[in-house]
Amino acid sequence: MGGGCGNQGAFALTRSWSKMSIMQAYANPTRFLNLTQPLVPWLWAVTIGLFATGLIMGWNAPPDYQQGETVRIMYVHVPAAWSAMMVYTIMAIASATGFIFRHPLADAAAKTAAPFGAVFTFLALVTGSIWGEPMWGTWWVWDARLTSMFVLFLLYLGYMAIWQAIEEPQRAARIAGIIAIAGFINIPIIKFSVDWWNSLHQPASVFRMDRPTIAPELLWPLLIMGLGYTFLFLVLHLTAIKTEITSRRIRQMRIANIREL
Repeated sequence: MGGGCGNQGAFALTRSWSKMSIMQAYANPTRFLNLTQPLVPWLWAVTIGLFATGLIMGWNAPPDYQQGETVRIMYVHVPAAWSAMMVYTIMAIASATGFIFRHPLADAAAKTAAPFGAVFTFLALVTGSIWGEPMWGTWWVWDARLTSMFVLFLLYLGYMAIWQAIEEPQRAARIAGIIAIAGFINIPIIKFSVDWWNSLHQPASVFRMDRPTIAPELLWPLLIMGLGYTFLFLVLHLTAIKTEITSRRIRQMRIANIREL
C-alpha cells in the first residue's frame, strides 16, 4: 500500500514538473516564435482549404424546409458566435495563467486575442440581425441570447479600452486580466440562455447529449466552417503575438536608451 501510494505521488509530481517544463519552454518569447512561426504558412493553407470547402458545400447544400435559402447565413453566423465565445474563453484562461504562474506571454496572448474576438462578436450580431429580419420580422429583439452576446461585445471593447487607456503595461495587464476573468461568467449565460429564459432562438441543435438535430447535408458544411474560423483565429493570433513581442522589445529598447541619456 505504502509503495503504491509513493509511486502514485512520484508519478503525479513527475506530471506536474512536466507541465511546468512545457510552460517554461513557451515562456521565452524567442523560443515561442521559433517554435510557432514555421507553422504559420501551413496554418494558412489549412485555413484557406477549410473555408473553400465549407463555402462550396454550404452553397450547394439544400435549402432548409422552414428557413429556405436564408439558412445559408448560419454558415457565417454560427461559427462567428462559436469563435467569439472561444476567443473570450482563451482570454480568460490566459489572464488566469498570468495571475497564477506569472507567465510572461500570458497577457500578450489575451491582449492580442481581444480584437479578433470583438470582430467575431460583431459579425455574429450583424449576421444574426440579417437572419432575424425575415425569420422574426425584426432586426433586433432584446432576448436573452442577443442581449448576452451584445454584453460580450461590450466586454471586448472595455478590455481593449483598458489597454489603450493605461500606458504602464503591467498595470494594464492586471486590470484587463480582472475584467477578462470576471467577464467569463457571461460565456455560460450565452450558452444556456435559451434553456434558462424564453428566447426566440432555437435550443442547441449541434452540440447535444444525444445527437445533432440538423440534417447531415447542412451539418457538415457548418462544422467545416467552424474549423475554418478556428484555424483563421489561430494563424492571426500567432501573427499578432509576434507583432506584440516585437513592439514590447522596441519599447524596452527605447526605455533603455532614455535611461542611458
